[in-house]
Amino acid sequence: MTLTAAPGTSLSHTPVTGGPSHRRGGRAALLRWCFVLPAVLYMLAFFGYPLVRNVVMSFQHYTPRTFFTGEAPFNGFDNWRKVFANPLFTDSLGHTLLFVLGSLLGQFALGLALAVFFSRRFRLAGPVRALLLLPWLVPMVVSAVVWRKLLDQDTGVVNTLLTNLHLIDSPVHWLSSPGVALTSAVLVNIWIGIPFNMVILYGGLQEIPRELYEAAALDGAGAWRTFRSVTLPMLRPVVTVVLVLGFMSTVKILDLILALTGGGPADSTQTLGTVTYQLSFQQLDFGQGAVVGNVLILVSAVFAVLYLRANRSDFGQEK
Repeated sequence: MTLTAAPGTSLSHTPVTGGPSHRRGGRAALLRWCFVLPAVLYMLAFFGYPLVRNVVMSFQHYTPRTFFTGEAPFNGFDNWRKVFANPLFTDSLGHTLLFVLGSLLGQFALGLALAVFFSRRFRLAGPVRALLLLPWLVPMVVSAVVWRKLLDQDTGVVNTLLTNLHLIDSPVHWLSSPGVALTSAVLVNIWIGIPFNMVILYGGLQEIPRELYEAAALDGAGAWRTFRSVTLPMLRPVVTVVLVLGFMSTVKILDLILALTGGGPADSTQTLGTVTYQLSFQQLDFGQGAVVGNVLILVSAVFAVLYLRANRSDFGQEK
């Protein structure tokens, strides 16, 4: 007996869709989206909307009256032209660069030195390491107020100590001299940021296999050669995280500068963060304040991209 296919039909097997496995895959995908959706909504509400609103505001004439009338006419690039033509913005950009670079270099160098020091086990290492965390735990405003008292040119402990040690002949105007105030702010920020660098780098050092150091010792490598050829390469991903996170937190510092110097003297410690605060909440020109805020966001985004690229290259090397 032979089977004859009807015209327009085929005897080939047609896969059946909508089976149990297909339904299970659909439910799994839906479940994954249910977990992701709250994070996406949170990012859109608390990051996406403020970012878009800030960009729009930078092209508007936004004043306190706008909050009552709702009228914020677009003025094109007027806000941007005024900000870029303001010498204070140019100066603050340079101050921000010096403040960030000085802070990152000091915090990282001292934090790495302390991390290496504490990686060698000795008595009372734990309590001493815990005490060094105090600058990181104290609110930044409190730290700034304390250091403002310590650096006072007349009654400060720092000048008194340096004078008694015959290191200086006359009091140093730490916070009232335009040539010294920014350096003082950098030193205070280094003191605050050392514990963060130490903790993260110390954790990275603990993850380096001891066998590598033993192999280096057998090959006759000294302490410096071992540090350069073993410790630093193995610590590279942690160093990347520390530097990028340090940059992201330092570039937008506001409370430390305001409590320590208030942006003075003679605007010598004005940074992008303080200029944003001054334009928005002192001069009440929210449009120009939004422009400086967008510059800060752009700088942070550039370093975020560099961070992701560095991490991707590290992961590629590991594979």
